[in-house]
Amino acid sequence: EVQLQASGGGLVQPGGSLRLSCAASGFAFSRFSLGWVRQAPGKEIEWVSAIKAADGTTYYADSVKGRFTISRDNAKNTLYLQMSGLKPSDTARYYCTTYDRGPYHDVDSYNRRGQGTQVTVSS
Repeated sequence: EVQLQASGGGLVQPGGSLRLSCAASGFAFSRFSLGWVRQAPGKEIEWVSAIKAADGTTYYADSVKGRFTISRDNAKNTLYLQMSGLKPSDTARYYCTTYDRGPYHDVDSYNRRGQGTQVTVSS
């Protein structure tokens, strides 16, 4: 059974930082490209970032570029998202997800995700 367990969310002030983790199991982690997507209340799911399995190439949405860093530890089957310079507009539930096919920036290119972790940016 595929499991994607995200953690590390919480309440943070604007300008603060958080590091999200996603512990994966049930599939060959190192062979899959992975991503983060998020969903704010009342809004559609938004793609945030992706990292390729083959060479570790990373991709970012314009809204987070320069502030977020995606990484992976294949030995630990864990995906990370380091977030800094957080803004209220980053408030959302964040999900780690496995890439299937298609453009990396398209949420429909991803096919599995876990329960997510809530990030709230507020003073």
